[in-house]
Amino acid sequence: MAQEYEQLLLKNQLCFPLYACSRKIVGSYTPYLKPLGLTYTQYVVLMVLWEQESVNVGQLGEILRLDAGTLTPLLKRLESAGYVTRARSKEDERITIITITEAGEALKEQCKDIPMKMAENGSALTKKDIKELYRLLYLFLDGE
Repeated sequence: MAQEYEQLLLKNQLCFPLYACSRKIVGSYTPYLKPLGLTYTQYVVLMVLWEQESVNVGQLGEILRLDAGTLTPLLKRLESAGYVTRARSKEDERITIITITEAGEALKEQCKDIPMKMAENGSALTKKDIKELYRLLYLFLDGE
């Protein structure tokens, strides 16, 4: 390839290894989440709610860096499964409040070992490497 197109080589793209790693990591969750009937995105929504119990859709979108168009069908499925409730805010009807249900809270027990299982998946990274990668990824994300 001519030197003037060097920037187009896949090996020169930061986006590609990030994309491929993201797919690999999310795919690694499948054996643990599929038996529970959860997708990775549903799982991260539940993690936010296990921590906060209740959050509005806008806040959830900010935390997870997802737009309402992605969250709405996902939240409908979680509501249909009985894991969350959706209700309009009494103060502002434009705001939808998402709250974890007892069934959603009970799911936490079935998910509590997933982070440990993921850590045991044989990553070539040391704990120090993982901490540094985490720091760098958030430095990149928060630098918008």
